[in-house]
Amino acid sequence: MKISKKLLLSATFLMFMGSLAACGSPSPSEEGAQSDSNAKTKITYWTGDRHDSEFVKETVDTFNQTNKDNIEVELVIKGDDFDQALDMSYQTSEPPDVIRVKENTIQTFYKKGFLAPIDEFLTDEMKDKFPIMEDLNSFEGKRYSLPNYGTTMRLIYNKELFAKAGIETPPTTLDELVETAKKLTEVGKANGTYGFAQNFKSPSSAFGRSARVIAEVSGYGGFGYDFKTARYDFSGFKPIIEAFKKIKDDGSMLPGVESLDIDPLRAQFAEGKIGMYLSFSAEAGVYQSQFPAKIDWAAAPVPSIDGQFNGASGFLGGQWLAISSESEHKEAAWKFLTYMYDESILQQYQEKGFGISMVPAVSAVAAKPEVKGIDGFLPNQYDGVWPVYPAVPVQGIKSDDAFFTYMLSGGDLDNIINDLNTRYNAALDAAIANGEVKAEPMADFNPLDLAGKYAK
Repeated sequence: MKISKKLLLSATFLMFMGSLAACGSPSPSEEGAQSDSNAKTKITYWTGDRHDSEFVKETVDTFNQTNKDNIEVELVIKGDDFDQALDMSYQTSEPPDVIRVKENTIQTFYKKGFLAPIDEFLTDEMKDKFPIMEDLNSFEGKRYSLPNYGTTMRLIYNKELFAKAGIETPPTTLDELVETAKKLTEVGKANGTYGFAQNFKSPSSAFGRSARVIAEVSGYGGFGYDFKTARYDFSGFKPIIEAFKKIKDDGSMLPGVESLDIDPLRAQFAEGKIGMYLSFSAEAGVYQSQFPAKIDWAAAPVPSIDGQFNGASGFLGGQWLAISSESEHKEAAWKFLTYMYDESILQQYQEKGFGISMVPAVSAVAAKPEVKGIDGFLPNQYDGVWPVYPAVPVQGIKSDDAFFTYMLSGGDLDNIINDLNTRYNAALDAAIANGEVKAEPMADFNPLDLAGKYAK
C-alpha cells in the first residue's frame, strides 16, 4: 500500500512533538526529586516559658522568613504541664526537635535519654564564648546546651498597697511576712485584694519560686538536700511551711490559690489584687509587655527564716536550648540554635529585660535593661549558684505535694518531714547503688561561700 507524503509528514510531526514532550516533561521520579528539593524542613521547638513569649515568637518568625536553608520552626508554648507533656511525647514517638531545658529539668531529661550532645556542632569560638557548667549544661564530658541568661528570685510587692497599710519596708523574716500579709489584707479585702499568693495549681512551681529561695538564703538546700552530709533533710522547711499555713489559715492568702496558675496570678497582681508573692526576675518583663501593671510595684530581697542570711539566693541558669535525641533533623535544629544563640539575640534578650546574661561576652556589652522594676532583680551580694542536687525517683507523695496538703488540711508536720527524709534517702541509696547518681559529702561546704560572685 502506498502511503501519501502528507500522511507521512503528519506522522513524523507527531513523533517529533512527542519526543519534545518527553524531553521537556519530568518523569514522576524527577517530579518527586524537584518537589523534595523545594520542601521545607519543619522542626518543632517546645518551651514552657511565657514571660518572653512575644520576643521568642518574633525571633522565630524572623528566622523562618530569613534563613537560607528552607527551615521552618513551629513554636509550641506549654504551661506548667511541660514536663509531663514532654514525657508523653517520647512515649508516643512525637517529641519536639528543640527543647527548652532549665536547671531543674536538664539533669532529668539527660538521664531519660531525651537530649542529644551538641559537641560535634560546636565551633572553637562557641566553645570559648559559652561557659561549661558541669551538671547544668554538660554531663560526663559532653555538652547538651549552652547558657543564655540567669534568673534571680525576689519578693515582688505592691508599693501602693504597702503605703496604704502604712508599711514602709518589705518583710525580712517569716514572722514579718505573716504579719505583712495580714495588714495588707485588712486594708485591701473590701476591694478583693489579699496580702499574699503563690501559684499552687502546681505546688512544685509555687514552692520552687518561694519556699525554695527562703530556704536557700537561710542556709538550707532548696530541694531538701544537704550537700554537707550528702543526705536529704527537709527539716529546714518546717518554719517556712508553717508560715505559709498561717497566712492561709488567717485569710491573708488570695482565695482559690489551689487552682491558681502563674499567669492568672500575674494578671491579678497587675490589677492590684495581690499584695506580694515570690518569683523570678522574669517578672520585670512580664509587667512591661505581657501584663502591663496598673500599679506601682517593686522587687526586694526575699525574707529569710529569722532575718539572718546564712546562704545564697539561687541565681539560676546555665542552659537554654537543647536538641532532642529523637530528632530526625538535628542539623536543621542546630542551625536554629546557632541563630538563637547569636550574640545580637542574646544581647536583646537582656536589654529587653527577659533575663540577666550568664555569657561573659554578652554581659560585657549589653546595656542595663530599660525595664521598670529590673533594678530590684539585678544580682547582689546574696545571689549565688548552688551545686546541683541528686534528683531521685522517690516512691509515694513528693515533698511539694506533701507540704501543700499540710497547708490545706493540717496534720503532724514533724511526721511528714520524717517520712519525706526516710523515703527520699531510701531513693537516694537505691540510685547510688544502681549507679544512677553520685552523692558524696562535701565536708567543707558553706552556703555563704556561694553568695556575691555575680554582684556588679
